[in-house]
Amino acid sequence: MTEPKNYGDGVAVVIVTYSPGETLERFLDTLAKATTRDVQVVLADNGSTDGAPEKAAERDNVRLVSTGGNLGYGTAANRGVAVLGDDIGWVVVANPDLEWDPGSLDELLDVAERWPRGAAFGPLIREPDGTVYPSARLLPSLGRGIGHALFGKVWRGNPWTRAYRQEQGEPAERTAGWLSGSCQLLRRTAFDAVGGFDPRYFMYFEDVDLGDRLGRAGWLNVYAPSAGVMHIGGQATSKASARMLAAHHASAYRYLADRHRGLAWRPVLALVRAGLAIRLRLETRRG
Repeated sequence: MTEPKNYGDGVAVVIVTYSPGETLERFLDTLAKATTRDVQVVLADNGSTDGAPEKAAERDNVRLVSTGGNLGYGTAANRGVAVLGDDIGWVVVANPDLEWDPGSLDELLDVAERWPRGAAFGPLIREPDGTVYPSARLLPSLGRGIGHALFGKVWRGNPWTRAYRQEQGEPAERTAGWLSGSCQLLRRTAFDAVGGFDPRYFMYFEDVDLGDRLGRAGWLNVYAPSAGVMHIGGQATSKASARMLAAHHASAYRYLADRHRGLAWRPVLALVRAGLAIRLRLETRRG
């Protein structure tokens, strides 16, 4: 067995970019006020054509790393983490379409100090209208997953969606099954221990899968709502909504199929695949 690396206590931010537009500049401007520490920034670029990553890389602390194509979110994040030196023990993986609250990265690091078995730490994520996004959730069991998939869009208050999204009560520091991949602080030793993001997930569910594997390896996913960011909404996904919907449904099936192996599960998974295909057609038609 390979001995785990000993990392320093340095901090880096890996941003996965794909023609992010002006949101990237705002991300970097607000990041500067989110921490008093020196932070390295790596742009893991999946083939941007808008020039935004190149412009951002003119900043002293920003490094542009081309992945060579649109490899998906998790694979690009892995590439970005891989170029970091051994002095970096903490890595934020994030979308570019975020704005940081002042002091929020320092607050995430303070929370991490309180959780020695914590592997991933997720801030409170707000929408532009102030709505709190449910970014710390239970893992999607087969029952919850089917219930949420079938009724989430047509029956907002259904019990499967409410349980899965964990929206009850005021946000509080706690453990979760998984945290939104749009912004999370990762303990690098833990990230290494599970092999990072699974590259089979092009987009969506790579964060769910990571949270599950971290938990199975004995680590914790910790929701830290004392730190906050605002999610503006990305340009990349809005440009290819039909493709993103297809990727979401494919990833949902992969996640469930990976965890329900064997002949006995094949009929159930066949029904799940058929149901997801119908849901995708309806969502695409509605879009």
